[in-house]
Amino acid sequence: MAKSSSVKKKPAPRKPSEPSTPPQAAAAFDKALPEIEALSPDRLIPLNLDVPRVVSQVLGVLPGLRALRADIAEHLPTFDIARLDRLETYALAAWYAHLLWLSSGGAENALKPLLAEATPLRENLLGDAEALARRGLLDAATVADIRAGQGHIDVANDLVALSALLSASWSEIAGKTAATEEEVKRAGEIGPQLLAALGVREHGKGPGPTEAADKRARAFALLVHAYDQVRRAVAFLRWDEEDADVIAPSLYKGRTGRATSSTDTAAAPADEAPAGPTASPGTPALVTPAGTAAAPAPGAAPAGMAAPPAPGAAPAGPAAAPAPGAAPSVS
Repeated sequence: MAKSSSVKKKPAPRKPSEPSTPPQAAAAFDKALPEIEALSPDRLIPLNLDVPRVVSQVLGVLPGLRALRADIAEHLPTFDIARLDRLETYALAAWYAHLLWLSSGGAENALKPLLAEATPLRENLLGDAEALARRGLLDAATVADIRAGQGHIDVANDLVALSALLSASWSEIAGKTAATEEEVKRAGEIGPQLLAALGVREHGKGPGPTEAADKRARAFALLVHAYDQVRRAVAFLRWDEEDADVIAPSLYKGRTGRATSSTDTAAAPADEAPAGPTASPGTPALVTPAGTAAAPAPGAAPAGMAAPPAPGAAPAGPAAAPAPGAAPSVS
């Protein structure tokens, strides 16, 4: 089959929404809400990834995925192209659901201390990122775009973007920057917390913790399943070029104990399965469809539950990657 040129440049993570996260993400959430609420319980998956980081990653690779839309439609006629077309909506909906969940936990009392921590953290990490960009270790245009932000909402968005950008390249930049891994991780936690606190100040508190957690889990499952199916299509289409993991990298890439796969909803390793209670604003908790809180996952994570899998159990997911020459089945 005809192939498009290989994609060589590593996709850069993006801010969850530009220029203003809450309004655009809220509209996406409203648009996706019927699908979120209709999601079958057996489609829910463990929340063992960091929501903001995954959203940033999906938005970052979206231009490359859209560039393949015509090829996917032509060579995989049974593929539901709406999965790709709605990927941005699903990502922003998951982001907004995450903010609703954060705001349900008392974010209205956290704004002042969050700003006091967030502002210098942004400046320090941004300075480190600019130094790395000058040496060609980070994408200079992405760093410049982050620097252009102003105001409290941009501080929050910039922290998410910086965390995603530095984390994605950590193996290449570790030891070459004054930034620490703890600071990078903290930026990914505090950014969403700050956005949630700002939202509470402007619009009042959202839904209660149980409802918010359920919506977040469902929205994230919707995003992960759609992205997973798109990855499988890309894996088939770009099999010979061997660049599918550049165009659509695994959401678990770089996580200890997990090999790169063409499906992200296949069984997660034991260290990523839900386990004992830990609770930080950046670590999503599991919730059953009935709203009963369950044990949170170690690390932060997209999606999951409803009749949640037992700790260590593998979530249900699509089949493994297609063999060369065989079209992937899509659900």
